[in-house]
Amino acid sequence: MRRLRIFGGTGAPAPGAIDLAPMLDVVFILLIFFIVTASFVADTGIQVERPVAATAETARSVRILVAVAADDRIWIDGHHTDAHRLRLRIEALRAENPHGTLVVQADAHSSAAAVASVLDAARAAGIADAALSVQRK
Repeated sequence: MRRLRIFGGTGAPAPGAIDLAPMLDVVFILLIFFIVTASFVADTGIQVERPVAATAETARSVRILVAVAADDRIWIDGHHTDAHRLRLRIEALRAENPHGTLVVQADAHSSAAAVASVLDAARAAGIADAALSVQRK
């Protein structure tokens, strides 16, 4: 008598069976492609009420995002940062991505002195290309 294998077989596919291995390979390659090419949105960790400007433009390669709250507290990467350590944090983020620009999301009710201190720290860290985030009118 011949024994039947439950989890095996002779190795030959049944007629009309579909081989899913090539399709899974293609799906995994597409998944890797989309993960590598995806652009991730940077977040400052707080919501700010941005001022309105009629001549606003869209920045292409934002890599460092700094927020200034209405009470002039400075936030970077979801953490409150004082003005003394801001330059060091910006330098560390710039070392990770040297070609990105810095964008300041300043609240409409924040002081100009707080925004100036952020821009001053960015210049001291070697970033010459900084922008202010506004809402388009």
